[in-house]
Amino acid sequence: MDCRPRCGACCTAPSISSPIPGMPHGKPAGVRCIQLGDDALCLIFGQPGRPAVCSGLMPSAEMCGHDTGQAMRFLDELEVLTHP
Repeated sequence: MDCRPRCGACCTAPSISSPIPGMPHGKPAGVRCIQLGDDALCLIFGQPGRPAVCSGLMPSAEMCGHDTGQAMRFLDELEVLTHP
């Protein structure tokens, strides 16, 4: 499955604890990643500085839903379930 154009939910909803270029302490949940371009594509896709958690997150029908709102809700719920 390909990413939905102009979505960016996976670069906004989850927290990332590892360093990101421009965000040395990672990012909290709900904060747009500094590496998310205006076109909602990752500016460091395929580069060594991209966090492993980002590289491992693959789009799926369940995660992405039918629109960005559904994707955000799914990822928000996943965030809650994976952080005490």
